[in-house]
Amino acid sequence: MFGVALGIGVLLALLGCTATEDCVAPQDKVSQLLQRMEESVNFEEPANPSVLLAMNLAGGDSDGPIHKWLLEEIKEEAVKRAQKDMTSGQVALHVLALLSSCHDPHHVHALEQTLDLISVLQQKTDEETTKLEAEGIPKTTLYSLGLDTLALCLAEADGAQRPSVALAKQVLNPERPISVDTQAMVALALACVYDHVELRDMQDLLWEALQTVSNSFLDEQEERDGMIGNIYSMGLALQALEATRKFYHPREWNCAQVFSRVYAHDYQQPMAIAQVLPALVGRSYLDAAGLDCAATMSPGRQLPLPPVLGTHGIPRALIQVHYCITNELQGIPFHNCTSVEVPSGSTLLRVMEEAAKKDPQTFSFQTEQTFWGPYVTSIHGLAGSTEDRTYWMFLSAGNALEEGVGTYKPHDEEHIEAVFSKY
Repeated sequence: MFGVALGIGVLLALLGCTATEDCVAPQDKVSQLLQRMEESVNFEEPANPSVLLAMNLAGGDSDGPIHKWLLEEIKEEAVKRAQKDMTSGQVALHVLALLSSCHDPHHVHALEQTLDLISVLQQKTDEETTKLEAEGIPKTTLYSLGLDTLALCLAEADGAQRPSVALAKQVLNPERPISVDTQAMVALALACVYDHVELRDMQDLLWEALQTVSNSFLDEQEERDGMIGNIYSMGLALQALEATRKFYHPREWNCAQVFSRVYAHDYQQPMAIAQVLPALVGRSYLDAAGLDCAATMSPGRQLPLPPVLGTHGIPRALIQVHYCITNELQGIPFHNCTSVEVPSGSTLLRVMEEAAKKDPQTFSFQTEQTFWGPYVTSIHGLAGSTEDRTYWMFLSAGNALEEGVGTYKPHDEEHIEAVFSKY
């Protein structure tokens, strides 16, 4: 599989896919990822607006039962929760999913109620921006505020310009390192706002920020042989480079190089697939409000996923994983370690469960389900907090893991450490 994927990337490179040409993936690759993402939808779990957004952008079956269920569930969830316990970023994702489905987020009707989701998003975005302007940090994250700004801009709301200025200043602040996925989301938002701004000073600010982000991505791509951030930030980085071409012109983007990196990875996580799919068809979240929902969008998925050989009942060799938890940040410091045996191919979550069984008083933990999978909220009774901006960071050999605990699979004799940290 790796050889086939890499071969496609080399072929595209030989064809010279650059910024002057459309960068799109082979149809079979798009179809396989689209099918895998759709098959991940569980009718017993909350609907993921990112999946619906990606289906619409990548040409999923808009008349199929999965699309219809996602759309109805997302409308109901917005009506029930948007004003109560949704973060601004969650509201923004619902707005983008509705826009891409050609539904007006100003009038979301479900459960015999109608909600103006844009008004809700505007209020939450104002709270984020006010805190960012006053304290230098938003209420949640810069990523969420970028998502908020993008959704407001695409919905043609009036409140996108103020947060865009605050975000541009953050991007241009050399003392504030920002992750690749956050820079990419901010770039998408600023690119949208730029096209609606008339004030010259503001145009210049947004142009400088967009030029800075896009060129830094191209620099990193060149330095790291096609990689920008990590494999899970590539989707948004590709979207940003597709959407910001005029801001790094006349420089060319060797999209074939980064596409080959994407092809070489076997994406399984639905959220990761949802972010990379739009880029593989030459689109970005900026296109969410401009889709022709009446057109036939299916890309012709005649090529199904290759059959997966079953492993049920086949014994797997045991591996030993060393696991430590460390807190030197809050309350009484602690550093505790253990070693557990799990079947090869087990996730880090399984390792943590075995450690908790072995010594529940020390290694007990709690999780909450997110669209990226289980998220560890507490270990040893110590919980992360958005107010304190604390969380549990997982490392292997001192390097932060690129996958979550429900996806990452440790190898034999690997040393994993959970460290209570600030962001």
